[in-house]
Amino acid sequence: MKFLVTNDDGIDASGLAALVSAARTIGEPVVVAPAGPQSGVSHAVTWHEGVRIEPRDEGQFAIHGTPADCTRLGLLHLVPEARWILSGINHGANLGADVYYSGTVAAVREALLHGWPGIAFSHYRKSGIEFDWLRATRWITPVLTGLVARPIESGVFYNVNLPLLPPEAPDPEVVWCPLDPKPLPLNYRHEEESGLYFAGDYSLRLRTPGADVDVCFGGRIAVTAVRLL
Repeated sequence: MKFLVTNDDGIDASGLAALVSAARTIGEPVVVAPAGPQSGVSHAVTWHEGVRIEPRDEGQFAIHGTPADCTRLGLLHLVPEARWILSGINHGANLGADVYYSGTVAAVREALLHGWPGIAFSHYRKSGIEFDWLRATRWITPVLTGLVARPIESGVFYNVNLPLLPPEAPDPEVVWCPLDPKPLPLNYRHEEESGLYFAGDYSLRLRTPGADVDVCFGGRIAVTAVRLL
């Protein structure tokens, strides 16, 4: 089974390497990822200028464009035989309303528009605490294996969010849950010379009991089936 693997943190991101390691346990990953960071670009695509494909190591291509560009060029030119599109592991959660802003999620949504199934993986973070990518790979491997074994459902992709747990914590439970529709509270800070910067505190966002924000913040792996409307 071939996988097209992409992200929005860039081809050199540690989270991407963790996802590739998990994908290798069940298939052949081919990386088609942005040449540099593209976080928060949502579903932007390049229309009025060229997009350059830069071959890297064997089975790796850096795209000088957006995550959605990566999916388009990957499916059209580089990995048309891919069975699934995998995106992530994002350096930060993509919960609830985040799916509308996220380049990680947009890469999978773009695949779905063209008839390919996909899974977006993200990892909740807190300031000053490092990710444990080996542990993240261990967590997502059985999740990935289970999801690709399911019957493919037209118009549906999967959004997976990993919690941030102490080093000594046991492996988290996997919970299927809906998206939480509540966005981050609006808050901006003003800097005299450069203007206004969004300053919402991610950890203080409102939680709907049983939805993905509540599940992930509560220390469990949140898995959501998202239907394309």
